[in-house]
Amino acid sequence: MSALLIEPSPHIKSTLTTQKIMLNVLIALLPSVIAGTVIFGTRALVLVVLCAAFCVISEYLFNVITKRQQTVSDLSAVVTGVLLGLNLPPSLPVYMAAIGCFAAIVVVKQFFGGIGQNFANPAITARIILMLSFGRYMTTWTKPFPFGMSAADAVSSATVLSGPETMPSYIDMFLGNRAGCIGETCIAALLLGGLYLIVRGIIDPVTPAAFIGTVALCAFIGGYDAPTQLMAGGLVLGAFFMATDYSTTPITRAGKLIFAVGCGLITSVIRFFGVYPEGVSFSILIMNILTPLIDRYVRPKPFGLTKGAKE
Repeated sequence: MSALLIEPSPHIKSTLTTQKIMLNVLIALLPSVIAGTVIFGTRALVLVVLCAAFCVISEYLFNVITKRQQTVSDLSAVVTGVLLGLNLPPSLPVYMAAIGCFAAIVVVKQFFGGIGQNFANPAITARIILMLSFGRYMTTWTKPFPFGMSAADAVSSATVLSGPETMPSYIDMFLGNRAGCIGETCIAALLLGGLYLIVRGIIDPVTPAAFIGTVALCAFIGGYDAPTQLMAGGLVLGAFFMATDYSTTPITRAGKLIFAVGCGLITSVIRFFGVYPEGVSFSILIMNILTPLIDRYVRPKPFGLTKGAKE
């Protein structure tokens, strides 16, 4: 007679580990890294690589000092570093990038218990910290320059969202021939990476679709140039790679939809009425904070629960 084996949930297990998920995200970010290097030169590649290294070192040393189990092998620190690097201007001083990496890993992630327990996206929060601390450097953009040219040869320029006199053509915006952060300018590369994540089942397409769609609708209602609003700034980068973070976004599909629409609305309000030309980072951070509240009110009904019964 065989014994009945009783184990605690979850009973359905997956072979998709954190390391595999992060590896897929890195693969999806590779087109943007390559595009950023081609558009802004080797300085951009060096900055992204250094950000990844700073994040890994920060996590490693924190675990050593606090005597925690090492977690650098799960590649989450590498993903945070690459994302932060892609959210920075190519001319940003390296020491400022290092400060951002420390804030992302130690302050936002590790102080709250590590991966899965942080309340906000580390890369987004670090970008906001750098923006508020080093505003002049974080808003000094460079025009695209040929591969191999040094950053010292770059020419400063305004972003697309700064005013109508800086507007490039739609094709230039799509291919990344404009000023901006390293990884946000080439929409083609971002869409390629986002499509990869959707096909691999890493992200739910409802989040980027609702986020981008809400901004498009707000732009149309407000009388703004919708294609420009969609391709300008970090909307596509944020929608596919940061608004889809597992730890800091709602669990259910309904929750993800509410989260994405909220991001789109806040982004539009900041862009159209705020003092900052860009609102993607602030919108994602605000909705990260609201995620527990969203999860509370869109929890799925437990199977077999009758009306009026307590969960």
